[in-house]
Amino acid sequence: WPAPGARVLCDPRPGAGSAPACPPNYLSAPRNRPEGKVLETVGVFEAPKQHGKYETGQLFLHSVFGYRGIVLFPWQARLYDRDVTSPVTEKNENAAGHGSKEVKGKTHTYYQVLIDARDCPHISQRSQTEAVTFLANHDDSRALYAIPGLDYVSHEDILPYSSTDQVPIQHELFERFLMYDQTKVPPFVARDTLCAWQEKNHPWLELSDVHRETTENIRVTVIPFYMGMREAQNSHVYWWRYCIRLENLDSEVVQLRERHWRIFSLSGTLETVRGRGVVGREPVLSKEQPAFQYSSHVSLQASSGHMWGTFRFERPDGSHFDVRIPPFSLESNKDEKTPPSGLHW
Repeated sequence: WPAPGARVLCDPRPGAGSAPACPPNYLSAPRNRPEGKVLETVGVFEAPKQHGKYETGQLFLHSVFGYRGIVLFPWQARLYDRDVTSPVTEKNENAAGHGSKEVKGKTHTYYQVLIDARDCPHISQRSQTEAVTFLANHDDSRALYAIPGLDYVSHEDILPYSSTDQVPIQHELFERFLMYDQTKVPPFVARDTLCAWQEKNHPWLELSDVHRETTENIRVTVIPFYMGMREAQNSHVYWWRYCIRLENLDSEVVQLRERHWRIFSLSGTLETVRGRGVVGREPVLSKEQPAFQYSSHVSLQASSGHMWGTFRFERPDGSHFDVRIPPFSLESNKDEKTPPSGLHW
């Protein structure tokens, strides 16, 4: 962790290099930056909070992806971590690795954040910057639209810093959602538009469950989001988005080659999906670039179901191994009344 009071240094020129604009290692090893790059101070690191939560308006660097961001508001999620179950429970698993393993959820804080648009080009190969999608408000039940530069960040991934800049984050929603108030700490407070947007879209934004499991030093984290229901051909179609983060906890380089999904619907159907890579990519996870994050979508003709599966990875010697995707539920909001409004005020 950077020491409190250390300067946050960034390359201010957009599109320069392939690394994030604000990689944390620039603080301790500026000699590693590409020749000719000029770093500028954008703020001062603060001590990370071991307890409690960060407030609306907190500036931060993402500890894994290195982008600059600002906290909009926190969510309290239930984290189901299959890595902390007892050995006795693990014996109940079947050969496929998905048995009756009981996992108790623990409360964990995540944050809805804005990503600095200047950093989006630098992280696009490691993390999708369109992390929130909605169903469109018209008859086409398959139409989706995305809000770029929104993300969900775990408490431990926040590296807080402060800045004297009144507009420290470049994002089209920054000044619509936040305003500068030098009497506050942090000095960026929520506008009424942010509060109204959160309240109106709460069912579609809410992060409730997080599932995590590690196999062969590859940790998979899954966050499902219910997106709503649409009528299509005299039937109901329920939509979910799921965000997946892959992390290599070892020093060995591995590459994701295949995905294998099993999707069960309450209507009684079981679908199997196999394919190369994820979202058209076969990401390499290394010590230098240990994580990859992406989102995808699934629809069911029932109000609930669940998903599980495996990712197949390849080692440098050509051998393969399967990494379990923790089972997660697809639940709908029973009290939904109106479709999401997105950016409509």
